Amino acid sequence: MSDLPVSASKPIIEKESIVIRFSGDSGDGMQLTGNQFADTAAFLGSDLSTFPEFPAEIRAPAGTPAGVSGFQLHFGSKQIYTPGDKYDVLVAMNAAAFKVDIAKLKTGGIIIANTGGFDKKNLQLAGYTDNVSPLDTHAVDNYSVYKIDISRHTKDCLEQSGLGTKEIERSKNMFVLGLLFWMFDEPMDYTIGFINEKFGKKPDIALANINTLKAGWNYGDNTEIFANRYKVSSAHLPPGNYRNITGNQATAIGLIAAAHQANLPLFLGSYPITPASDVLHELSKYKTSNVKTFQAEDEIASIGAAIGASYAGALAATTTSGPGMSLKAEAMGYAVMLELPLLIIDIQRGGPSTGLPTKTEQSDLLQAMYGRHGEAPLPVLAAATPSDCFETVYAAAKIAIEHTTPVICLTDGYIANGSEPWRYPQEEDLQPISVNFATQPNTDSGAFLPYKRDDRYVRPWAIPGTPGLTHRIGGLEKAHETGNVSYDANNHELMTQLRAKKINAIADAIPLASIETGKATGKLLVLGWGSTFGAIKTTVTELIAEGHEVSQLHLRHINPFPKNLHRLLTAFDKIIIPEMNCGQLVKLIRAEFLLPAISYTKVQGLPFTTAELKKFCLEQIKLF
Repeated sequence: MSDLPVSASKPIIEKESIVIRFSGDSGDGMQLTGNQFADTAAFLGSDLSTFPEFPAEIRAPAGTPAGVSGFQLHFGSKQIYTPGDKYDVLVAMNAAAFKVDIAKLKTGGIIIANTGGFDKKNLQLAGYTDNVSPLDTHAVDNYSVYKIDISRHTKDCLEQSGLGTKEIERSKNMFVLGLLFWMFDEPMDYTIGFINEKFGKKPDIALANINTLKAGWNYGDNTEIFANRYKVSSAHLPPGNYRNITGNQATAIGLIAAAHQANLPLFLGSYPITPASDVLHELSKYKTSNVKTFQAEDEIASIGAAIGASYAGALAATTTSGPGMSLKAEAMGYAVMLELPLLIIDIQRGGPSTGLPTKTEQSDLLQAMYGRHGEAPLPVLAAATPSDCFETVYAAAKIAIEHTTPVICLTDGYIANGSEPWRYPQEEDLQPISVNFATQPNTDSGAFLPYKRDDRYVRPWAIPGTPGLTHRIGGLEKAHETGNVSYDANNHELMTQLRAKKINAIADAIPLASIETGKATGKLLVLGWGSTFGAIKTTVTELIAEGHEVSQLHLRHINPFPKNLHRLLTAFDKIIIPEMNCGQLVKLIRAEFLLPAISYTKVQGLPFTTAELKKFCLEQIKLF
């Protein structure tokens, strides 16, 4: 431990879990503050779930509700599946942040308000036209309010630092972080190490941030306004080595792990787009691990480069979000015709068009299933949580390589930017990935037939330049086995059917579906996919505890479906499918199994809360 302030003996109250909302302008550093608190909580063994939320504009309108940036953290000594419906603590750096987030603060909750952000100018920008601070009205009667001029305290702390006004103003988030570390009995060591590493070449900035961090701690420790402190014990997680990880970080590491297991170089062709850009940024750090990253001039070029890398024998991937998926559609069809391994990772966001770039949605499922001209089926997988992005991307890579096919892997902004503890897998725990490059002709005559298939309908993956394996590729229809260009009607129908059979046969290689929570038969099944997992898990767990006959089933593999899915679904009287779209999986389930599944949807750019999902389930239970 470093030489840190030792707290006076103020009462410490044990809590099972806490939800904190850091809220302020985009320039207030709320994302960094929240991430540092989350990383420290994870380091100390808490389970947690985070929900960063920020404007789409690079320079959002400061001081206005539209410019509010928030970071929500739910940490505890129990298993945590969601960032929480309501907050125990709201940190409001200005009046706009207060206005946007006060509605979700629990009765009796704590408000830590930066009074420097509640002056006349900020009140007007936030829409308080009477210039009366809400902190001085009945709006806060039901809360514990701590009014602190964080801006002034930061300036006082750094008065002798030699920094300019802007640099000093940027440090006020560290005062908040230090105060919260004191309030929740968390050490500052982790963040001090982070600051020293981040600003190693700017020691004056590092010292300013560390001093402000400690000033926040000392303020809590030496003032009399705080009656209590709080403590959250470590969670009882399975033994192992953990780190806090976001969905995009897990996606990048999943790609690296798959390439390592397959003994292939990794290539990512990408074009920056929110919220997928972080995967490109993360992978660019691993140049020494046989990883190549290419930032293309546009979405089409990025997938074209990835297809070329796959043809040359790499594990190739391209990352994007909804608008980029639309632009990649023709090239995806090209990859279907070539039948080459390729990962297309779509980190979904609110649409259509530019839509809601920084908000979450699950509205690309039908595009993933059908968004290409012609009959162009592809495997589709979806990740459920930030750490599950690793497992899902790894599974998608295994399918792509072993079945020589492009694969679509869906995540979304909620889990891409959110974080949770992730237990490092051991290499021996990872499934093997078999690479079978063609090395010699596959006929008795010595000829090479590039579209001659095995019993899984998989064609050979032949690296260009391999002696005796000369073959042509392209987007025109291929003749059966020879791969020559063919316009024959019967051949086109045969090849269309073979490509479909190849995807359907993948069902033999993927795990069977299983009930996640509850019994295998019963009255009500909540069927989900993607980032609805946490809200469904929490809802079903609470309903079971209350005596209701409810179960949860969550899908990773959506095309093809697991072979036993129909049997599992028909064991329940009623099926609910919650989705952050207008009902896309429900269409697939109804069409495939002719079951009257009930759709429950939300398209607000926000994840489901446990309360709203639980209310809907109870309404359905009452109808039995």
